[in-house]
Amino acid sequence: MTRTLTFAIPKGRILDEALPLLAKAGIEPEAEFHDKKSRALRFATNHANVSIIRVRAFDVATFVAHGAAQIGIVGSDVVEEFDYSELYAPVDLDIGHCRLSVAQPADLADEDEAAISHVRVATKYPHLTRKYYEARGLQAECVKLNGAMELAPSLGLSRRIVDLVSSGATLKANGLVETDIIMPISARLIVNRAAFKMRSAELAPMVEAFRKAVGVKDAA
Repeated sequence: MTRTLTFAIPKGRILDEALPLLAKAGIEPEAEFHDKKSRALRFATNHANVSIIRVRAFDVATFVAHGAAQIGIVGSDVVEEFDYSELYAPVDLDIGHCRLSVAQPADLADEDEAAISHVRVATKYPHLTRKYYEARGLQAECVKLNGAMELAPSLGLSRRIVDLVSSGATLKANGLVETDIIMPISARLIVNRAAFKMRSAELAPMVEAFRKAVGVKDAA
């Protein structure tokens, strides 16, 4: 019996852009997937041996890294934050564009970093945040939040935040300014390395289909 391949895709900002790519790659989820009232998390597709799970973006990387899913789509921010050795990211899907940035209240934007050695930062990216500040010779105390980062400075939780920024409208609405860009973000196709070796006959053509869907002719 053929084992089912599980494809993990994220809820949220990337999903709507990912669906046309899935279709171009020949994968279409069942009708229930598009029902916004459905609470199901796993769905059949037009391929009998491929199912889709819809989970939080951070969980996509975990499911694929641990082999519970064999392939997935997730932002490069998540790939870099977790830095799982088990993940292979062969295709930049050229969707989900935004940036990971540092922001703080406008009246602190000109703060002299040379005069400080320690910063407290609210973020859901502690690994990338510490790495960024270490490179600048600063120790970062990261306050882990999963949302509403923009509230942290006004409520005294932290002076700075590190979060995803698209238009910058949310920062502006909360009295914050973007002071530095840590990295640009786009969505990536990720594959479990062990699965890619063990099930290459199934996964390699799927990876190639996504390369063609985004117009990449040669292997990365």
